[in-house]
Amino acid sequence: MLSCFAREGDIELAMIKIVPQANRCRATALPQLLMMLLFFAGCSADLPQDDRKTGSSPLPVREVTATIDIAQTFQTIDNFAASDAWACQFVGNWPDEKRNAIADLLFSTDTSASGQPKGIGLSLWRFNIGAGSARQGAQSGIKDEWRRAESFLEEDGSYNWQQQAGQVWFLKAARARGVNKFLAFPNSPPVNFTKNGKAFASNGAPNLAPEKYNAFADYLADVIQGVERTHGISFGYISPVNEPQWDWSDGGQEGTPFMNEDIAGIVRALNTSLERRNLDTKIDIAEAGKIDYLYTSDDKPGRGNQIEAFFSNSSPYYVGDLSHVGKVISAHSYFTSSPFEEAVAKRKQLAEKVAAVPGLAFWQSEYCILGDNAGEMDGNKRDLGIDPAIYLARVIHNDLAVANATAWQWWLAISPYDYKDGLIYVDQNKTDGNYYESKMLWALGNYSRFIRPGAVRVGLQLTGDKADDSSLLASSYLDAVNHQLITVAVNAGIHPVKMKLNVKGANIAHVRPYVTTADESLQPGNSLNSDTEVTLAPRSVTTLVANVQ
Repeated sequence: MLSCFAREGDIELAMIKIVPQANRCRATALPQLLMMLLFFAGCSADLPQDDRKTGSSPLPVREVTATIDIAQTFQTIDNFAASDAWACQFVGNWPDEKRNAIADLLFSTDTSASGQPKGIGLSLWRFNIGAGSARQGAQSGIKDEWRRAESFLEEDGSYNWQQQAGQVWFLKAARARGVNKFLAFPNSPPVNFTKNGKAFASNGAPNLAPEKYNAFADYLADVIQGVERTHGISFGYISPVNEPQWDWSDGGQEGTPFMNEDIAGIVRALNTSLERRNLDTKIDIAEAGKIDYLYTSDDKPGRGNQIEAFFSNSSPYYVGDLSHVGKVISAHSYFTSSPFEEAVAKRKQLAEKVAAVPGLAFWQSEYCILGDNAGEMDGNKRDLGIDPAIYLARVIHNDLAVANATAWQWWLAISPYDYKDGLIYVDQNKTDGNYYESKMLWALGNYSRFIRPGAVRVGLQLTGDKADDSSLLASSYLDAVNHQLITVAVNAGIHPVKMKLNVKGANIAHVRPYVTTADESLQPGNSLNSDTEVTLAPRSVTTLVANVQ
């Protein structure tokens, strides 16, 4: 199987050069073709050109130094998360043994006697408040029943807090494993309120009339209050709109577009509803479909420039002074994750725009690997292996170390689909089935399991052999509460790298590596001395946890 990181053009060129020789010497050509295909299968498309050259002898091991400056501080991490859409409505009702095993993989911070992490320790869980398309069945217009969602709100306007039972099970399973941060989000207002009586829009127009803003806001506040009273889960955050730049008119799932004017109206109404109920929940806006829309109008006039729209006091849509609006702007990293240089440039622009608003933070609030990634990674087809995991780790690095994200959140925690959209995959069976771990789960765990809420990113500079080569990425985080320094290194190359830690401003000891490769999943290694070089395996994500003295 060819790696998703290999460029198809490179493979085709290799075949063109080799295959014609088969007419003259088949015995020679076939081994050459096999060797070439195996080479490209392990080669990342955005590696430096030198690492893609063939040769009879391997390239020497690179040696670099990671200089970490404790005094140079950046953002404080709030959470790492994933969402319960949509499979949890079914998987939450699977047999206890299986649903508990899945919950352990997502939420647990326990370890075995050898130090092997039991799970990836997510620190926030995203709960999808359904719009009621599941009750409509086929009449909903959403063909895939796994993408329909239940609603607590009944047709007669009453509430049934026993709905969404599978999702509620995962809420409680997360809390039982130490998660204490929860965010609720609808993709669409309830069908009771929408213009067309469906959970998706018509002709790309907002599916909620302005006269329904207050009813929608009261409904969201009712859900927050009802879930807390009935199930004991408190939502610290509510995100009332999702990817408002997209039209959501194809019936593929619940969703609706909104203009900035609509979002401001909904947020103002929701702020009033939360105040009336004395709830502490903060409002998260605006889940932009890609990060560009936070700082430019791009191709969506009236739905872009959302930092200025919502947090500039000269804007008619300013909501930054409302009591329940969190000082956070959120967006999704879709369509901006490659090519690498462009991804970095966009995140630098975003960081500058966010920093221009005092106290404002950025959350990367949804991502999975989609199909449009400049040819570097195809989002189609399920892949449990290391290639998409390496790609994912590089996206996380850029969002944290360039865009200064204080939260990083994945889309489908559990997926039944043949896409690169899940951390854990399941059979499409409502009552029982098998589940499958992906390396993307564990690559996210290299960050989420060890970088806990309250950790602060600190300066890290790589020097040495090809230190500016983007095939090696690293970032560090100081956890003052647990007296730890956490460093995550992503080696996307096909050769090992020796990395020495040089820490300024603190003494470290007992450096323990946790490695994710094609054959390992957060595999703990032996503790090392602070001055020991760490060898980063090819195609790996390595977390180094050091005690700070």
